[in-house]
Amino acid sequence: MTFDKSASAGYLANHMARLFARGLRARIEPLGLTVGQFPVMLELWEGDGLTQKELRMRLDIEQATIANTLNRMERDGLIRRTRNEGDARVQRVWLTERARALRAPAYAAATAQNAAALAPLTEAERARFLRDMERVIASMQENEGG
Repeated sequence: MTFDKSASAGYLANHMARLFARGLRARIEPLGLTVGQFPVMLELWEGDGLTQKELRMRLDIEQATIANTLNRMERDGLIRRTRNEGDARVQRVWLTERARALRAPAYAAATAQNAAALAPLTEAERARFLRDMERVIASMQENEGG
């Protein structure tokens, strides 16, 4: 039995993700951000003060991964954490002024990377590609664990 990686959605998606991450990394490292921190920043730029659990659920990542990422972000001066008044076990995550100031240049970096990655596609192809990716992701989430 052979495996044709050129016909494997998983292989191609993984390869594309690694190439995209490499390009994004080059664009955001000068800002003091890492590829792992970027999704957290996107969520907090949209709504500061989320709990660690809310971030984990929105990003669909493991508890240990979000905990380690937040520890590094706190160390790097990007976030601060405060105890929830109603439940001291719950911490809310807040962006620092430094992190808030990175929003516009980070968005510009991500926009540039998206444009570079999708450059070979027409506008219609881009829209279809993004819709198809969303459909595949939704399907995989729906069927997860079953």
